[in-house]
Amino acid sequence: MENNVPSKLLFVINPVSGGNNKTVWETGIEDYFKDTSHEINLINLNGKNDTVRVREEIKSFQPDKVIAVGGDGTIKLVAEQLVDTQIPLGILPAGSANGFATELALPVTVKEALDVVINGTIKKIDLIRINDKEICIHLSDMGLNALVVKYYSLGGVRGKWGYAKAIFRVLWQRQLIKTELRLNGEAIPRSAFMIVIANARTYGTGIVINPAGSLEDGLFEVVIMKELSLVELLKMMLTHKAFNPDKIEVLQTTDVNITIRKKAYFQVDGEYRGKITSVRAKILPGALNVLFPVTQ
Repeated sequence: MENNVPSKLLFVINPVSGGNNKTVWETGIEDYFKDTSHEINLINLNGKNDTVRVREEIKSFQPDKVIAVGGDGTIKLVAEQLVDTQIPLGILPAGSANGFATELALPVTVKEALDVVINGTIKKIDLIRINDKEICIHLSDMGLNALVVKYYSLGGVRGKWGYAKAIFRVLWQRQLIKTELRLNGEAIPRSAFMIVIANARTYGTGIVINPAGSLEDGLFEVVIMKELSLVELLKMMLTHKAFNPDKIEVLQTTDVNITIRKKAYFQVDGEYRGKITSVRAKILPGALNVLFPVTQ
């Protein structure tokens, strides 16, 4: 640990994220800071009034940094309280898949992740506003993956085994989405198994769904999976090359309206949002300060 300038650090811990006992993370945080001049405050989410509690704690504690300890849902909850403020968001990847932490190439051990909190580089990243009411920090989608998220949320088994069970169930269901997208002044009809609103490149599993994506370019991508292709899946997993547009189409924009003939499953940053018939997404450029690992 190199930065000894005293800071006030608020840790927001999701005790059930990822199905793991967060005592290891709490103990690791306390041990890391016990002989330092930093002031730390730890709060645990309870699933009832979390948004209000986090907002009030930020207001009363006035931290220099706020650190989300959990997965994408926890990060999203914390990020929503920091939008358009100067307070940077730190991340301890304690979720099931840790998609956003994977995107930032964050370390997964307590000490190394805390080193980023203390010594990391602060960068402004884009967010996506969904339906004028919530933000997406990472990836939202409708169709197959959203159904996986639904089954996972209802399955009662957390962690990677819970995801594996959900994926197995979804493999038996292949429903095409009939949709029209309005973006960049065009109305585009499409049929797809999955449509992704992508602020980032990578799911927490390591699958690259949006090879050209960037968190800092003032744009987002709409990824349209028109066919279920083994070749394209291997590209996602192994080569990270551009997709065949006849099978997976990628459109870049700052704003999109998506309407669907028949209701489709929808998720935002790993949180299932039910079945929807329309989605609007709009870029929020440079809306959030985030702590990145120091580049060599």
